[in-house]
Amino acid sequence: MENKNIKHNNNFQNEGILNRRDFLKYSTITLSLLYIGCGGSSNSSSPDDIEPPSYPIDSTVLTTAQRTVVLSQTFSSIITLKNLKNISEYDSKGYGVWSYGDGLSLEVRNDIMNDSTYVPPSDSVKLLKFFAITDIHITDKESPSQLIYLQPSNIIGDMRGIDLESRITSVYSPSMLYTTQVLDAAIQTVNALHTQDSIDFGISLGDAANNTQYNETRWYIDVLDGKVITPSSGINAGKDTIDYQKPFKAVGLNKEIPWYQAIGNHDHFWMGSIPVDGLASYNLRASYVGEEVHAMPNAIAKSSDIYNLKAPILPFYYMGVIDGSTPTGDIIKAGPVIVDGKITPAPIIAPDVKRHSLTKANWTGEFFNTSSTPIGHGFNLVPSGKNSEFACYSFLPKSKIPIKIIVLDNTQREDDGDHTIHGRGFLDDERWSWLKAELAAGSAAEQLMIIACHIPIAVSPYATKNAAGEIVGDTFMDWFKHDTRTPTATIQNAVTLDALIAELHSHPNLLMITAGHRHLNTVKAFVGDTPEQGFWQVETSSLFNFPQQLRLFDISLNSDYTISISVTNVDPAVKEGTPAWTARKYAVATQQIVKTNLNKNLIGADPKHPDVEDPTIKPINLDIGSYNAVLLKKLTPSMEAKMRILFPII
Repeated sequence: MENKNIKHNNNFQNEGILNRRDFLKYSTITLSLLYIGCGGSSNSSSPDDIEPPSYPIDSTVLTTAQRTVVLSQTFSSIITLKNLKNISEYDSKGYGVWSYGDGLSLEVRNDIMNDSTYVPPSDSVKLLKFFAITDIHITDKESPSQLIYLQPSNIIGDMRGIDLESRITSVYSPSMLYTTQVLDAAIQTVNALHTQDSIDFGISLGDAANNTQYNETRWYIDVLDGKVITPSSGINAGKDTIDYQKPFKAVGLNKEIPWYQAIGNHDHFWMGSIPVDGLASYNLRASYVGEEVHAMPNAIAKSSDIYNLKAPILPFYYMGVIDGSTPTGDIIKAGPVIVDGKITPAPIIAPDVKRHSLTKANWTGEFFNTSSTPIGHGFNLVPSGKNSEFACYSFLPKSKIPIKIIVLDNTQREDDGDHTIHGRGFLDDERWSWLKAELAAGSAAEQLMIIACHIPIAVSPYATKNAAGEIVGDTFMDWFKHDTRTPTATIQNAVTLDALIAELHSHPNLLMITAGHRHLNTVKAFVGDTPEQGFWQVETSSLFNFPQQLRLFDISLNSDYTISISVTNVDPAVKEGTPAWTARKYAVATQQIVKTNLNKNLIGADPKHPDVEDPTIKPINLDIGSYNAVLLKKLTPSMEAKMRILFPII
């Protein structure tokens, strides 16, 4: 059975974009749906103009320094790793049970001070407070262009002779039913914390959308803007009866808090992995708005398969959609393309033009259609003269406080020629030159600096080869370089990881990097040759997977003119009986079943620690996914002198 036979099925045309005939066909069907709930500001009201209700959060709003979510470890029966989709079994088998436990103290970290005995003084003055959210992965669960089937089918486990790998929950877990409601609860939690102690701004660190879709991106922005959300697409199944499908009025971020956006790999790659126009044989762009459920080979277990159509028999699978009319979101229209030697017809769904994939420039442009501040959410600050897909900028949150935020796009390029999953860190010449100029300008102006980006550095190791010469241990999250894994790449990374770290060390006013991407809460110390040269990296977990947290950053100037950065995780204050409460239950159940390592400390990620676990990455071997710390930083003499003038009395 040759692949050419498969390509005639399921829209495998040899074209990279939706042709005019097909677009008109799909549009005729779907234009009538635009006013009944695909999402976004253009259809934010119900057909009868009655505004739907909002979902309240719990009246008690605390950080993890005050209380934590503790998972039950008692189960009446075992659900195999293949059966995350069996949501109806969770209650009877004891999954999804959690309680509140004691708070998690902030560990004082003086790793970069070169003085293990240093203790900060008790007196300090607040400089800046902000919140970070990341990897929200707002999901159109009814989109025909997903990878849902890879998780419950256990294709990876079958191919490798092992049980299901936990990372595959990113393509399916029951949390995907409630992504908009979880974000709404998180934003309401931020608002409540703001009333306790004012927050200067917010930063979102990428992967706002799960699959670079227009409706996903609009739902995300509209939740922050406080609009009516209809979190379904196509025929809007279950919109009157199913909790995760019902329209609701988002509360929106407090108008006193401006928020800024960074771009992630899921915001401009198909499922965060493949350039949308990079594979004409799959016609990915058309698959978003078509009526046929998309089919692909296993794009995770062996990512190169998606680029290799020469094999005479390549197993394809219809990836399925969620049935929004079912209370637990049944997976339907999924399975092998070839059954008993015959090609099965592609499953059909109701198409929807609002599912269309956004280019990078389209995606950043959506942030100008907003009712919250600033208009553009940072992309209004992109320097003039840059290409339309340049997504880097910088800003000063408080005019009288010399702290500069450098928002960096360090995701891969669509045209880099890489034939693996596009999740690695990357800077082309333009972004690398811009970053160096921003760091130099901040140093010259005596500004403390924070880099906000999606992909962290030196925490995910390079893959290795086994005895058979096969690539093993590839996380697709390391720093991109030309090697045996990426021989087809046509654009080289502008800077090696070693050279990047050296450049960052050369700017002693750099306080930290803050990033997402790995869905983990960790802190890593980059120790310099002098205390001033050291800086921190703070990762924040996803709102999609357990522990579903955001993070608060409190930056203070101590009375001895050192800097303290308090980093504290926050659980959304979900109220029992709301969709966000159910989402936590499902996230807890997923963690209990799959047992994802929430505190990875991998060997070989940092060039300074090539053969051992990096001792600067914490937490290590903890049973919860949270990590709170106070990160200490010594200022240069000139920076200290400036702060003494600005703050003569502390």
